Amino acid sequence: MIDFLLAFAALAVATPQAPPAAKHSRPPAAKSAKKPAPRASATVKLDLTQSAAATRVIDWVAASGDNGALPYIVIDKNNAAAFLFDATGQAVAKAPVLVGVAVGDEATPGIGSKNLAEIGPAEKTTPAGRFLAKYGIAAGRQKVLWVDYATSVALHPIPVGYNPKERRRERMASPAPGDHRITFGCINVPSTFYSKSVQPLFRKKGGYVYILPDTKPIETVFPLLLGQAVASGGSR
Repeated sequence: MIDFLLAFAALAVATPQAPPAAKHSRPPAAKSAKKPAPRASATVKLDLTQSAAATRVIDWVAASGDNGALPYIVIDKNNAAAFLFDATGQAVAKAPVLVGVAVGDEATPGIGSKNLAEIGPAEKTTPAGRFLAKYGIAAGRQKVLWVDYATSVALHPIPVGYNPKERRRERMASPAPGDHRITFGCINVPSTFYSKSVQPLFRKKGGYVYILPDTKPIETVFPLLLGQAVASGGSR
């Protein structure tokens, strides 16, 4: 599901075995988008206001210390937004994101070892959940922030050599969250957000990435939210 120009090979530092090299050829053009991607706009931008679901997860992490004194990012797939926090829970930055073409919260079993050409439209999901993300070495000796190594999901800027028919930069600027579904499952973020905000916080020890669900109940993805809700209700 990695969709870089070089389609990074899974050579993460912490994991000695990598998925087959065939998986990391340049991805074919996305065929699932039936409508033309929007044109870039200099005045209209995606609304990055926190949704109720995002706020709930953000408040829970801050109150519980679930991040384990590491920086963290909350990804709201339905609203195509990312919210970055430092290890103390202070908000650092927010940005629009591009996510998997398909709506869904699970990764297809074995997806990490598939050739990109073998991945069907319905399999191009960005899985929901709590992930310990760390930088690792990929093809071309480049570093990538692996969100879920097993399913080859990473967070990175828009690839330089992406298929121009996908119009990823225009999609990133679109105010419509649906236009932000274009990747094989990786999370694309603006290059400035990545280099100026994410890398300085995550480069040494990594951090957590909390990906909100598309369709699953949020308590199913983050069960500890149930305990928080009970505690909150009992204190009133």
